[in-house]
Amino acid sequence: MNLNDPRDLAPLLEAFLLASGKPQSLERLFELFEEAERPEPAVFKKALDVLRKSCNGRAFELKEVASGYRLQIREDYAPWVGRLWEERPQRYSRALLETMALIAYRQPITRGEIEDVRGVAVNSNITKTLLEREWIRVVGYREVPGRPAMFATTKAFLDHFNLKSLDQLPPLAELREMEPEPLLDPDDAPVPAHLQALADASVEPEVEREETSFHSLLVELDSMEEGLKTDFDDMLDDTPSAADEPESVEDMPRD
Repeated sequence: MNLNDPRDLAPLLEAFLLASGKPQSLERLFELFEEAERPEPAVFKKALDVLRKSCNGRAFELKEVASGYRLQIREDYAPWVGRLWEERPQRYSRALLETMALIAYRQPITRGEIEDVRGVAVNSNITKTLLEREWIRVVGYREVPGRPAMFATTKAFLDHFNLKSLDQLPPLAELREMEPEPLLDPDDAPVPAHLQALADASVEPEVEREETSFHSLLVELDSMEEGLKTDFDDMLDDTPSAADEPESVEDMPRD
């Protein structure tokens, strides 16, 4: 094997990347060779180009991310390949994604500055999750009262999203254009003019009804209460009084 020939070096680099299972920097790849056999940097670059071209038409590709180079499954096959793992991919809340986006685009940024933009408090579990995933890190402290921590993204964040650098983040204007149009409720959809005309022609004219005001309802309730009071008074009038009742058994009329 002639390691100074990019065509011979490319399969060896492929073997390194397949075995590692994670991105490898050029510096790390250099260290895998003895000094006497180590190819020149220019040969490394050509070998990587050969490897990249050899992936054309295959299920995986050579991708350069922040931490280096890696071989990964093409995105087109992700929905099927994901079935290999029983665990479903974790879904992130809108609050977490908004927080992550603000850190990515406005870093370094403090928690208070994130809250000022979002208009709501940042749940401590959100920053804890991002720190545990090593997507963000504390890069310093703002010289203001309380000295709040300033957050920034990491190489792990760039690797996860297939980015080589922050310069590859899409412009905010493009993100706004990518937002889906709000779905129109079928009940709110405009009715075609000819159908509306047919519907109007088929409706019988409604008889005008006198509108009932809140005051008229109160008057009606008062009249109902008056009627109930009169009914109960009539019932009391028909009830024999205590004076009409016999005082004892002897006073009761005998047959």
